[in-house]
Amino acid sequence: MTFLGMPLLRSTHHDDHEIPGGQGNIIEDESFAKVSHRHLSNQQLRDNIGHATASIRDKRAEVVAELDDWEALREAGSRAKNHVMENLPEYLAQFEEKFTAAGGIIHWARDADEANAIVTELVEANAPVLDSGRREVIKVKSMATEEIGLNEHLETQDIDAFETDLAELIVQLGDDKPSHILVPAIHRNRDEIRDIFMDKMPDADELTNEPAVLAEAARRYLRSKFLTTKVAISGANFGIADTGTLGVVESEGNGRMCLTLPETLITVMGIEKLLPSFDDLEVFLQLLPRSSTGERMNPYTSFWTGKTPGDGPQNVHLVILDNGRTRALADEHGRTALNCIRCSACMNVCPVYERTGGHAYGSTYPGPIGAILSPLMTGVKTEENGSLPYASSLCGACYDVCPVKINIPEILVHLRNEDVEANHSPVSSQLDTALTGASWMMSEGKRMAAAESGLPLAHKATGGNPINSLPGIAGAWTSSRDIPGLPEKSFRALWAEDEARTQDEAHAEEEDDET
Repeated sequence: MTFLGMPLLRSTHHDDHEIPGGQGNIIEDESFAKVSHRHLSNQQLRDNIGHATASIRDKRAEVVAELDDWEALREAGSRAKNHVMENLPEYLAQFEEKFTAAGGIIHWARDADEANAIVTELVEANAPVLDSGRREVIKVKSMATEEIGLNEHLETQDIDAFETDLAELIVQLGDDKPSHILVPAIHRNRDEIRDIFMDKMPDADELTNEPAVLAEAARRYLRSKFLTTKVAISGANFGIADTGTLGVVESEGNGRMCLTLPETLITVMGIEKLLPSFDDLEVFLQLLPRSSTGERMNPYTSFWTGKTPGDGPQNVHLVILDNGRTRALADEHGRTALNCIRCSACMNVCPVYERTGGHAYGSTYPGPIGAILSPLMTGVKTEENGSLPYASSLCGACYDVCPVKINIPEILVHLRNEDVEANHSPVSSQLDTALTGASWMMSEGKRMAAAESGLPLAHKATGGNPINSLPGIAGAWTSSRDIPGLPEKSFRALWAEDEARTQDEAHAEEEDDET
């Protein structure tokens, strides 16, 4: 068993050492502001992402509009996930009992290191050593294994992990990192993909950039791996508590082959992926495909419950992963981030993500959800994760499209406050002083009028031009924004002048009438 920690909820502002933070590829090494500034200059990146996200947005909007009860589905999904989080220890225990009874074996991992060690041990016990002196596994696209850096770890243990999802394969062959939850190679165009395949795929003939040609090249490359590899590694979209069932949804069929052909199947699943029963899938199998790929249903939906003699893998393992999820759950203001079903809808509408791309977030989870999930799992004191909640304009588009109604803007503001308190105490003091002064001035009309009386002088000093540089804490604002030029007169003064002019006109009309 592993320490789950929920829902004791000692305090929102708990000591970072009370509940362990996550490890792996969920850490921003350099502040988001600095990294994103570099990516903004990459016009090809912006063109690739802008084109792809616009296409996905349009498809999603079309299929969502077909459902009269879409908002009711969102509400049902939100309630179901909230219910699971409130009762997670009980559902985890129920799932463990059912999964084990069906012939599966469960391993509990506190963090990335434990999960990687467990998977390595299982691969070494079940995958043969090849003539090259190395072992091989095939993989289904998995955010959890990306999060813990499993591929990189296996590489150091003489184990080669072959990604079978087309986009993940592109990223892997290009020695790259994913930049999108749904479409990991969204930052690449067809010409770049063709060049990667021709450079890295053995026996790749002269290829064009046509999608069908590139897909066929990947198919030929992977087919022998599907038929000969003894061990597969997957993630899970859902875990059904009352039956011990795992589920994966995908669009290419590679997942189905990984889940059925090998002798050993190892799944890595975060503790938050549970649903109470199969009945809940009625909601989530409508929400997920429409929100992610813009499809009415996923082409391949696979479920397995333990093992079945003579059918599919006979050695079935599940690594249940914490890696900071307990920490996120203990935050009463941010825990709904764990409701995420990894659809990526928030990323496809985010103006910040569309311009910076996913690599700027330094995490397996980019975009709006990554801006809250990573710091919740690690704490805002870890490296530069405290900068991630500022990767947003707070426009609210992410909240509007989230299929489980995660209020991302609200959590962003909450985490910004945590970051200021934890990492920027001098700034906090400046801000407190400024806000206290503003409150005092604005609480009394005469004080406000006295402050506004200085506007003509300030207007003259600045020439009425935009202000692009201020000292102290205000400098953080003007470093990326201009303040509009100061007016010569305040609204209060203009209102008073208008009132006086109206009265004068009224008096003049009265005098004319008398005359």
